[in-house]
Amino acid sequence: MVFLCWARPSPEQQKACINKSGTFNYDTKYKGATMKPVSSIKEDKELSKDGYLVNHARVLVGSGLQTYEKGKAALQNWRHFGLDWAFVDPKTPIQSGVKFCVCLKEFLPWVMMPLEVVYVKDSKSAKTKKKKGVASFGFGSGTLQGHLLAGEERFSIELDENDQVWYEVLSFSKPAHFLSFIGYPYVQLRQKYFAHQSANAVLKHV
Repeated sequence: MVFLCWARPSPEQQKACINKSGTFNYDTKYKGATMKPVSSIKEDKELSKDGYLVNHARVLVGSGLQTYEKGKAALQNWRHFGLDWAFVDPKTPIQSGVKFCVCLKEFLPWVMMPLEVVYVKDSKSAKTKKKKGVASFGFGSGTLQGHLLAGEERFSIELDENDQVWYEVLSFSKPAHFLSFIGYPYVQLRQKYFAHQSANAVLKHV
């Protein structure tokens, strides 16, 4: 089952995709795994043994609390998907359990990829005389039946102890359909390209 559309998918078509998507298509033991530190994911031998590949990108987008808040708002409004060839309905609430579609234009047809928000993390520590305040916001989404890949992806924005603001994309995935299996090297390149384009989209809003 693959959700294709010859024109830019309408809200109705996205809703139909979500209604048909069903449950997660990856092992539930990995549900929420992207909450772990990047190093833990990269060194997870069981994840690797099960055929999952890790994709990670971390980009400096500025400094200061104001930049962080703008970056957080960008993620909350799906600005990181504000691309000509990839989008998510910006009205989609970022809440655990919410299903949504990532719409991608690949060659001639658009592909609708169903996912579900697995978790949302929003933390902030107070600023003291000796230590600057740190904050982070992020959410992870898991792939559903009908997605070309199986796995999970996390988008996050972080204000670190050096007052720098970082945008990060972390995912683990493997092919879930013969189309993605035969074209997986291309899929991996697209993931890296998306991370770069997504970071640029966030930069425009900070």
